[in-house]
Amino acid sequence: MAVDHFGKVAASYAEHRPTYPAGLFSWLAEECASHDMAWDCGAGNGQASIALANHFGKVIATDLNDSQIANAKAHSNVEYRVAPAEASGLPSSCADIVTIAQALHWFDLEKFYSEVRRVLKPDGLIAAWSYGMIVVSNDATNDCLQHFYHHVIGPYWPPERHHVETGYRDLAFPFERIKTPQLSMNVEWTLNQLLGYLRSWSASARYHTATGIDAVNELSHQLITTLPTAEEFIEVQWPLSILAGR
Repeated sequence: MAVDHFGKVAASYAEHRPTYPAGLFSWLAEECASHDMAWDCGAGNGQASIALANHFGKVIATDLNDSQIANAKAHSNVEYRVAPAEASGLPSSCADIVTIAQALHWFDLEKFYSEVRRVLKPDGLIAAWSYGMIVVSNDATNDCLQHFYHHVIGPYWPPERHHVETGYRDLAFPFERIKTPQLSMNVEWTLNQLLGYLRSWSASARYHTATGIDAVNELSHQLITTLPTAEEFIEVQWPLSILAGR
């Protein structure tokens, strides 16, 4: 069963995570024969859940972490529930699609996939996606971020993070795969927005707990030297890795 890695950063997670591209959800809807209900599993703060609600009549959004659910945004078509991925409590053959945004690597996959097969309608779709380390347009800023990620807080990432870094390439996915689009998330952020995102990382919180040092605050002093001003907008990109099948 999945472990709660985000309880201590739930509020920061909700405020500072980037949004997924609208084209992702349009594509998911196009791949579904009907649009009655979607199960968004490991929903976190409901970012993907609300986007799905634009295409499906009902979205059931579940997460193991009650603090994540408490920070989720309300939507008339989204029902939030605290439940483990491996035991959703949903009826059999009820969902047109099961989505997992940036969470599949945390689950007990054998038990979760069994639950997916039970909950999905015949020929229903399962789609999981992740995004790894950010890439920024400023080379000096990017070098600082890469060093921070790999060498400062690197030892504080859980082992499952490996699957995000490899784009889910080695993750079991026993479904009939379908071709997926190439998509990315793109934003222009100020330094403060970027720092807020870095603080939402579970490894940043774990580093702080272990050492008593705010590693992101230390990094901020380095990053400011790579930018003309603190108000300078930074182009940030995360390529998406998507697994989808029936």
